[in-house]
Amino acid sequence: MVLDELSGGIVEKLDAASAAFLNTSGLAKASPMGMGLYRIEPVGKVGSVRTASVQLDVRPKDRLGLSRLLFLLSYAGNQGFRPDSVAAVEDRELWSALAESLAQLAERALGRGVMQGYLNVDESLRTVKGRIRISDQISRRPGMLVPLEVSYDEFTEDIAENRILRAALERMGQVPRVRPEVLSRLRQLKGKLDAVTRLPAGAPLPPWTPSRMNVRYQAVLRLAELILRNSSAEAGEGRQQTASFVVDMAKVFQDFVGIALGEAMAAYPGELRLRYNALLSEAVRDSDRLSVNPDAVQLLGGRPVVVYNTKYKAASDLGGSLTADHYQILAHCTALRVPTAWLIYAGAGEVKLRRILNTDIDIVEFPLDLSRPPSEILASVAELAGQSWGDVLRQARSD
Repeated sequence: MVLDELSGGIVEKLDAASAAFLNTSGLAKASPMGMGLYRIEPVGKVGSVRTASVQLDVRPKDRLGLSRLLFLLSYAGNQGFRPDSVAAVEDRELWSALAESLAQLAERALGRGVMQGYLNVDESLRTVKGRIRISDQISRRPGMLVPLEVSYDEFTEDIAENRILRAALERMGQVPRVRPEVLSRLRQLKGKLDAVTRLPAGAPLPPWTPSRMNVRYQAVLRLAELILRNSSAEAGEGRQQTASFVVDMAKVFQDFVGIALGEAMAAYPGELRLRYNALLSEAVRDSDRLSVNPDAVQLLGGRPVVVYNTKYKAASDLGGSLTADHYQILAHCTALRVPTAWLIYAGAGEVKLRRILNTDIDIVEFPLDLSRPPSEILASVAELAGQSWGDVLRQARSD
Protein backbone atom coordinates (compact mmCIF):
# COMPACT_ATOMS: atom_id res chain seq x y z
CA MET A 1 0.00 0.00 0.00
CA VAL A 2 1.33 3.44 -0.95
CA LEU A 3 -0.07 6.74 0.33
CA ASP A 4 0.84 10.36 -0.16
CA GLU A 5 1.09 12.13 3.20
CA LEU A 6 -1.60 14.62 2.13
CA SER A 7 -3.95 12.05 0.60
CA GLY A 8 -7.35 11.16 1.99
CA GLY A 9 -6.60 7.44 2.36
CA ILE A 10 -7.39 4.12 0.74
CA VAL A 11 -9.57 1.10 1.49
CA GLU A 12 -7.86 -2.28 1.86
CA LYS A 13 -8.68 -5.76 3.15
CA LEU A 14 -6.61 -6.53 6.30
CA ASP A 15 -6.51 -9.05 9.08
CA ALA A 16 -7.05 -7.74 12.62
CA ALA A 17 -3.38 -8.18 13.64
CA SER A 18 -2.10 -6.14 10.69
CA ALA A 19 -4.68 -3.40 11.33
CA ALA A 20 -3.62 -3.26 14.99
CA PHE A 21 0.04 -2.99 13.95
CA LEU A 22 -0.71 -0.09 11.61
CA ASN A 23 -2.60 1.71 14.39
CA THR A 24 0.32 1.37 16.81
CA SER A 25 3.01 2.22 14.25
CA GLY A 26 2.38 5.97 14.38
CA LEU A 27 2.38 6.10 10.58
CA ALA A 28 -1.30 5.58 9.72
CA LYS A 29 -4.77 4.94 11.12
CA ALA A 30 -6.73 1.84 10.15
CA SER A 31 -10.50 2.24 10.68
CA PRO A 32 -12.74 -0.86 10.32
CA MET A 33 -15.49 -0.67 7.70
CA GLY A 34 -16.84 -4.21 8.04
CA MET A 35 -16.27 -7.44 6.08
CA GLY A 36 -12.52 -7.24 6.77
CA LEU A 37 -12.15 -3.88 5.03
CA TYR A 38 -10.26 -1.01 6.63
CA ARG A 39 -9.81 2.61 5.64
CA ILE A 40 -6.08 3.44 5.83
CA GLU A 41 -5.36 7.15 6.37
CA PRO A 42 -2.08 9.02 6.91
CA VAL A 43 -1.67 10.82 10.24
CA GLY A 44 0.87 13.50 9.32
CA LYS A 45 4.05 11.39 9.25
CA VAL A 46 6.01 9.68 6.50
CA GLY A 47 7.94 6.45 6.29
CA SER A 48 7.31 2.74 5.93
CA VAL A 49 6.01 -0.07 8.12
CA ARG A 50 6.31 -3.71 7.19
CA THR A 51 5.28 -7.16 8.40
CA ALA A 52 5.62 -10.50 6.66
CA SER A 53 2.24 -9.92 4.98
CA VAL A 54 1.70 -6.13 4.86
CA GLN A 55 3.72 -3.10 3.81
CA LEU A 56 2.54 0.50 3.94
CA ASP A 57 4.57 3.40 2.54
CA VAL A 58 3.56 7.00 3.24
CA ARG A 59 5.62 9.23 0.98
CA PRO A 60 6.48 12.89 1.52
CA LYS A 61 4.78 15.51 -0.59
CA ASP A 62 6.63 16.23 -3.82
CA ARG A 63 7.81 12.59 -3.72
CA LEU A 64 11.15 13.36 -2.10
CA GLY A 65 13.72 10.60 -2.60
CA LEU A 66 15.66 8.83 0.14
CA SER A 67 18.80 10.93 -0.31
CA ARG A 68 16.84 14.15 0.22
CA LEU A 69 15.02 12.73 3.23
CA LEU A 70 18.27 11.63 4.86
CA PHE A 71 19.85 15.01 4.10
CA LEU A 72 17.06 16.78 5.99
CA LEU A 73 17.21 14.27 8.83
CA SER A 74 20.96 14.75 9.24
CA TYR A 75 20.31 18.45 9.90
CA ALA A 76 17.29 17.81 12.10
CA GLY A 77 19.38 15.49 14.28
CA ASN A 78 21.81 18.38 14.89
CA GLN A 79 24.70 15.92 15.01
CA GLY A 80 27.41 18.53 14.61
CA PHE A 81 28.49 17.28 11.17
CA ARG A 82 26.53 17.49 7.96
CA PRO A 83 27.80 16.87 4.44
CA ASP A 84 26.08 18.36 1.43
CA SER A 85 24.38 15.02 0.97
CA VAL A 86 24.06 11.68 2.72
CA ALA A 87 24.95 8.80 0.45
CA ALA A 88 21.93 6.65 -0.35
CA VAL A 89 20.87 4.26 -3.09
CA GLU A 90 17.62 5.45 -4.65
CA ASP A 91 14.91 2.81 -4.88
CA ARG A 92 11.16 3.14 -5.15
CA GLU A 93 10.89 1.04 -1.98
CA LEU A 94 12.28 2.57 1.23
CA TRP A 95 13.48 -0.60 2.97
CA SER A 96 15.35 -1.84 -0.09
CA ALA A 97 17.03 1.54 -0.45
CA LEU A 98 18.01 1.70 3.23
CA ALA A 99 19.32 -1.87 3.31
CA GLU A 100 21.34 -1.52 0.10
CA SER A 101 22.74 1.87 1.16
CA LEU A 102 23.80 0.52 4.56
CA ALA A 103 25.39 -2.57 3.00
CA GLN A 104 27.38 -0.56 0.45
CA LEU A 105 28.63 2.00 2.97
CA ALA A 106 29.48 -0.70 5.54
CA GLU A 107 31.41 -2.69 2.94
CA ARG A 108 33.40 0.43 2.12
CA ALA A 109 34.07 1.17 5.80
CA LEU A 110 35.10 -2.40 6.70
CA GLY A 111 36.97 -3.11 3.47
CA ARG A 112 40.33 -2.48 5.16
CA GLY A 113 39.36 -4.32 8.32
CA VAL A 114 37.55 -3.42 11.52
CA MET A 115 38.70 -0.12 12.96
CA GLN A 116 40.32 -0.17 16.40
CA GLY A 117 40.68 2.58 18.95
CA TYR A 118 41.38 3.26 22.59
CA LEU A 119 38.66 2.46 25.11
CA ASN A 120 38.88 3.60 28.74
CA VAL A 121 38.34 0.62 31.05
CA ASP A 122 37.66 0.65 34.80
CA GLU A 123 38.40 -2.69 36.47
CA SER A 124 39.27 -4.36 39.76
CA LEU A 125 42.61 -6.18 39.36
CA ARG A 126 45.18 -7.83 41.60
CA THR A 127 48.02 -6.08 39.78
CA VAL A 128 48.56 -2.49 38.79
CA LYS A 129 47.56 -1.61 35.23
CA GLY A 130 47.20 1.98 34.12
CA ARG A 131 46.45 4.21 37.10
CA ILE A 132 44.91 3.45 40.49
CA ARG A 133 41.62 5.21 41.19
CA ILE A 134 42.49 6.28 44.73
CA SER A 135 39.05 7.63 45.70
CA ASP A 136 37.29 4.45 44.51
CA GLN A 137 39.88 2.27 46.27
CA ILE A 138 39.33 4.05 49.60
CA SER A 139 35.52 4.13 49.34
CA ARG A 140 35.05 0.56 48.07
CA ARG A 141 37.92 -1.28 49.79
CA PRO A 142 39.04 0.66 52.90
CA GLY A 143 42.21 -0.81 54.38
CA MET A 144 42.61 -3.39 51.59
CA LEU A 145 45.59 -3.49 49.26
CA VAL A 146 44.03 -5.82 46.69
CA PRO A 147 42.15 -6.00 44.47
CA LEU A 148 43.03 -2.60 43.08
CA GLU A 149 40.57 -0.22 41.43
CA VAL A 150 42.40 0.75 38.23
CA SER A 151 41.68 2.63 35.03
CA TYR A 152 43.53 2.07 31.78
CA ASP A 153 43.20 2.55 28.02
CA GLU A 154 42.82 -0.59 25.90
CA PHE A 155 43.38 -0.70 22.14
CA THR A 156 40.35 -2.64 20.94
CA GLU A 157 37.64 -3.09 18.31
CA ASP A 158 34.99 -2.57 21.01
CA ILE A 159 34.61 1.17 20.41
CA ALA A 160 31.57 3.43 19.92
CA GLU A 161 31.84 3.50 16.12
CA ASN A 162 31.72 -0.30 15.83
CA ARG A 163 28.91 -0.62 18.39
CA ILE A 164 26.73 1.80 16.39
CA LEU A 165 27.51 0.06 13.10
CA ARG A 166 26.75 -3.40 14.55
CA ALA A 167 23.43 -2.16 15.97
CA ALA A 168 22.36 -0.75 12.58
CA LEU A 169 23.32 -3.93 10.74
CA GLU A 170 21.30 -5.97 13.25
CA ARG A 171 18.33 -3.62 12.95
CA MET A 172 18.21 -3.88 9.16
CA GLY A 173 18.77 -7.64 9.33
CA GLN A 174 15.47 -7.96 11.24
CA VAL A 175 13.37 -6.18 8.62
CA PRO A 176 10.91 -8.59 6.97
CA ARG A 177 11.38 -9.42 3.29
CA VAL A 178 14.73 -7.72 2.76
CA ARG A 179 16.13 -9.20 -0.45
CA PRO A 180 18.04 -12.41 0.39
CA GLU A 181 21.27 -11.29 -1.29
CA VAL A 182 21.26 -8.00 0.68
CA LEU A 183 20.37 -9.81 3.90
CA SER A 184 23.31 -12.15 3.35
CA ARG A 185 25.67 -9.18 2.93
CA LEU A 186 24.35 -7.56 6.11
CA ARG A 187 24.93 -10.77 8.07
CA GLN A 188 28.46 -11.16 6.73
CA LEU A 189 29.26 -7.58 7.69
CA LYS A 190 27.81 -8.06 11.17
CA GLY A 191 29.93 -11.20 11.52
CA LYS A 192 33.04 -9.04 11.28
CA LEU A 193 31.83 -7.19 14.39
CA ASP A 194 30.97 -10.20 16.56
CA ALA A 195 33.67 -9.20 19.08
CA VAL A 196 31.97 -5.83 19.57
CA THR A 197 29.56 -5.27 22.47
CA ARG A 198 25.92 -5.43 21.40
CA LEU A 199 23.88 -2.33 22.25
CA PRO A 200 20.80 -3.24 24.34
CA ALA A 201 17.43 -2.39 22.80
CA GLY A 202 16.43 1.18 23.66
CA ALA A 203 19.91 2.10 24.92
CA PRO A 204 21.21 5.56 23.94
CA LEU A 205 23.75 5.60 21.15
CA PRO A 206 27.32 5.97 22.42
CA PRO A 207 28.94 9.30 21.52
CA TRP A 208 31.74 9.51 18.99
CA THR A 209 33.74 12.35 17.48
CA PRO A 210 34.61 12.70 13.78
CA SER A 211 38.39 12.61 13.31
CA ARG A 212 40.99 11.67 10.72
CA MET A 213 41.13 8.22 12.34
CA ASN A 214 37.49 7.38 11.56
CA VAL A 215 37.11 9.13 8.17
CA ARG A 216 36.31 5.85 6.38
CA TYR A 217 33.50 5.18 8.90
CA GLN A 218 31.84 8.57 8.90
CA ALA A 219 29.45 8.07 5.97
CA VAL A 220 28.11 4.74 7.25
CA LEU A 221 27.86 6.10 10.81
CA ARG A 222 25.70 9.00 9.60
CA LEU A 223 23.33 6.54 7.96
CA ALA A 224 23.50 4.07 10.87
CA GLU A 225 22.52 6.73 13.42
CA LEU A 226 19.63 7.94 11.27
CA ILE A 227 18.35 4.37 10.92
CA LEU A 228 18.66 3.66 14.65
CA ARG A 229 16.97 6.92 15.68
CA ASN A 230 14.03 6.66 13.29
CA SER A 231 13.32 2.96 12.93
CA SER A 232 12.45 -0.12 14.92
CA ALA A 233 12.44 -3.82 14.08
CA GLU A 234 11.38 -6.89 16.01
CA ALA A 235 11.84 -10.57 15.28
CA GLY A 236 11.08 -12.63 18.38
CA GLU A 237 9.89 -16.21 18.78
CA GLY A 238 6.15 -16.51 18.51
CA ARG A 239 5.82 -12.89 17.44
CA GLN A 240 5.10 -11.34 14.07
CA GLN A 241 8.23 -9.93 12.48
CA THR A 242 7.73 -6.20 12.08
CA ALA A 243 9.69 -3.10 11.10
CA SER A 244 8.90 0.59 10.99
CA PHE A 245 10.66 3.75 9.84
CA VAL A 246 8.50 6.72 10.83
CA VAL A 247 9.39 10.41 10.50
CA ASP A 248 7.47 13.56 11.43
CA MET A 249 8.26 15.72 8.41
CA ALA A 250 6.83 18.90 9.95
CA LYS A 251 9.33 18.64 12.81
CA VAL A 252 12.15 17.60 10.49
CA PHE A 253 11.50 20.63 8.29
CA GLN A 254 11.30 22.96 11.30
CA ASP A 255 14.56 21.60 12.73
CA PHE A 256 16.31 21.70 9.37
CA VAL A 257 15.36 25.32 8.70
CA GLY A 258 16.29 26.35 12.24
CA ILE A 259 19.78 24.81 12.11
CA ALA A 260 20.54 25.77 8.50
CA LEU A 261 19.23 29.33 8.98
CA GLY A 262 21.24 29.68 12.19
CA GLU A 263 24.40 28.77 10.28
CA ALA A 264 23.55 31.21 7.48
CA MET A 265 22.69 34.05 9.88
CA ALA A 266 26.02 33.60 11.68
CA ALA A 267 27.48 35.78 8.90
CA TYR A 268 25.44 38.74 10.16
CA PRO A 269 25.34 40.65 13.47
CA GLY A 270 23.12 39.44 16.28
CA GLU A 271 21.90 36.04 17.37
CA LEU A 272 19.26 33.68 16.00
CA ARG A 273 17.13 32.21 18.81
CA LEU A 274 15.01 29.14 18.07
CA ARG A 275 11.54 28.55 19.55
CA TYR A 276 11.46 32.01 21.07
CA ASN A 277 8.90 32.65 23.80
CA ALA A 278 7.13 36.01 24.22
CA LEU A 279 3.98 37.36 25.87
CA LEU A 280 1.02 38.32 23.70
CA SER A 281 -1.27 39.68 26.43
CA GLU A 282 -1.18 41.26 29.85
CA ALA A 283 -3.12 39.76 32.76
CA VAL A 284 -3.46 40.13 36.51
CA ARG A 285 -2.52 36.49 37.00
CA ASP A 286 0.36 34.78 35.19
CA SER A 287 -1.87 31.85 34.30
CA ASP A 288 -4.13 34.17 32.28
CA ARG A 289 -1.37 35.48 30.04
CA LEU A 290 -1.22 34.47 26.39
CA SER A 291 2.16 33.67 24.87
CA VAL A 292 3.53 33.14 21.37
CA ASN A 293 6.39 30.93 20.22
CA PRO A 294 7.85 31.85 16.83
CA ASP A 295 10.06 29.16 15.32
CA ALA A 296 13.01 31.55 15.13
CA VAL A 297 13.76 35.18 16.01
CA GLN A 298 16.83 37.22 15.09
CA LEU A 299 17.97 39.35 18.03
CA LEU A 300 20.16 42.42 17.74
CA GLY A 301 21.38 43.90 20.99
CA GLY A 302 18.93 41.62 22.76
CA ARG A 303 15.95 43.05 20.84
CA PRO A 304 13.93 41.06 18.25
CA VAL A 305 14.34 42.50 14.75
CA VAL A 306 12.90 39.76 12.49
CA VAL A 307 10.63 36.74 12.94
CA TYR A 308 10.65 33.43 11.06
CA ASN A 309 8.00 30.70 11.00
CA THR A 310 8.22 27.38 9.16
CA LYS A 311 5.24 25.61 7.62
CA TYR A 312 5.93 22.22 6.08
CA LYS A 313 2.22 21.83 5.36
CA ALA A 314 0.86 25.22 4.43
CA ALA A 315 -2.82 25.92 4.95
CA SER A 316 -3.23 25.73 1.17
CA ASP A 317 -1.81 22.18 1.19
CA LEU A 318 -4.62 21.18 3.53
CA GLY A 319 -7.33 22.67 1.33
CA GLY A 320 -7.64 26.02 3.10
CA SER A 321 -6.37 29.55 2.56
CA LEU A 322 -3.11 30.94 3.85
CA THR A 323 -4.84 33.24 6.30
CA ALA A 324 -4.43 30.91 9.29
CA ASP A 325 -0.64 31.00 8.85
CA HIS A 326 -0.71 34.77 8.39
CA TYR A 327 -2.86 35.32 11.48
CA GLN A 328 -0.37 33.37 13.56
CA ILE A 329 2.70 35.24 12.43
CA LEU A 330 0.86 38.57 12.60
CA ALA A 331 0.38 37.86 16.32
CA HIS A 332 4.11 37.14 16.60
CA CYS A 333 5.00 40.48 14.99
CA THR A 334 2.55 42.34 17.24
CA ALA A 335 3.85 40.74 20.43
CA LEU A 336 7.51 41.34 19.52
CA ARG A 337 7.05 44.74 17.81
CA VAL A 338 8.79 43.43 14.72
CA PRO A 339 7.89 44.99 11.34
CA THR A 340 8.80 42.05 9.08
CA ALA A 341 8.13 38.32 9.34
CA TRP A 342 9.10 35.47 7.03
CA LEU A 343 6.85 32.47 6.40
CA ILE A 344 9.04 29.65 5.11
CA TYR A 345 7.11 26.99 3.20
CA ALA A 346 8.21 23.61 1.88
CA GLY A 347 7.47 23.77 -1.83
CA ALA A 348 8.20 25.48 -5.12
CA GLY A 349 7.01 28.96 -6.04
CA GLU A 350 7.91 32.63 -5.95
CA VAL A 351 8.74 34.87 -3.01
CA LYS A 352 5.68 36.98 -2.20
CA LEU A 353 5.38 40.14 -0.10
CA ARG A 354 2.15 40.71 1.82
CA ARG A 355 1.66 44.21 3.24
CA ILE A 356 -0.89 43.99 6.04
CA LEU A 357 -3.50 46.76 5.87
CA ASN A 358 -3.72 49.28 8.74
CA THR A 359 -0.38 48.09 10.15
CA ASP A 360 3.33 48.62 9.54
CA ILE A 361 3.84 44.86 9.22
CA ASP A 362 5.11 43.01 6.15
CA ILE A 363 4.86 39.23 5.80
CA VAL A 364 7.13 37.59 3.24
CA GLU A 365 6.29 34.11 1.93
CA PHE A 366 9.51 32.29 1.11
CA PRO A 367 9.21 28.86 -0.58
CA LEU A 368 11.95 26.27 -0.01
CA ASP A 369 11.90 23.63 -2.75
CA LEU A 370 13.04 20.40 -1.09
CA SER A 371 13.13 18.52 -4.41
CA ARG A 372 16.24 20.47 -5.43
CA PRO A 373 19.81 19.21 -4.74
CA PRO A 374 21.03 19.77 -1.16
CA SER A 375 23.55 22.41 -2.22
CA GLU A 376 20.76 24.42 -3.87
CA ILE A 377 18.52 24.06 -0.82
CA LEU A 378 21.28 25.45 1.39
CA ALA A 379 21.88 28.24 -1.15
CA SER A 380 18.18 29.17 -0.85
CA VAL A 381 18.50 29.30 2.94
CA ALA A 382 21.55 31.57 2.55
CA GLU A 383 19.49 33.77 0.20
CA LEU A 384 16.73 33.91 2.82
CA ALA A 385 19.24 35.01 5.44
CA GLY A 386 20.64 37.72 3.18
CA GLN A 387 17.25 39.09 2.16
CA SER A 388 15.89 39.13 5.70
CA TRP A 389 18.98 40.89 7.03
CA GLY A 390 18.75 43.40 4.19
CA ASP A 391 15.21 44.24 5.35
CA VAL A 392 16.53 44.82 8.87
CA LEU A 393 19.08 47.31 7.54
CA ARG A 394 16.50 49.12 5.41
CA GLN A 395 14.15 49.39 8.34
CA ALA A 396 16.94 50.77 10.54
CA ARG A 397 17.77 53.45 7.94
CA SER A 398 14.12 54.45 7.59
CA ASP A 399 13.79 54.79 11.37
